Amino acid sequence: MKLRHSLGIATLLGAALLAGCATQTVVTLHNGTQYITRDKPASLSGYYEFEDLAGNPVRVRADDVATIEEED
Repeated sequence: MKLRHSLGIATLLGAALLAGCATQTVVTLHNGTQYITRDKPASLSGYYEFEDLAGNPVRVRADDVATIEEED
């Protein structure tokens, strides 16, 4: 019983830590299009590459990006 209780607490702590690591980011383009991502986009040679919340890969030109902001 004690072992089961300890495993349950460890699982809850692990889940809380993982949830805290993923900060959603909003990428807004100059044309008003917004993408919500799980993590901050990577900037590669003039482009930002990331996955939207649905898991679709997105690649946009850095010149087209107006703002990149983390959600609260």
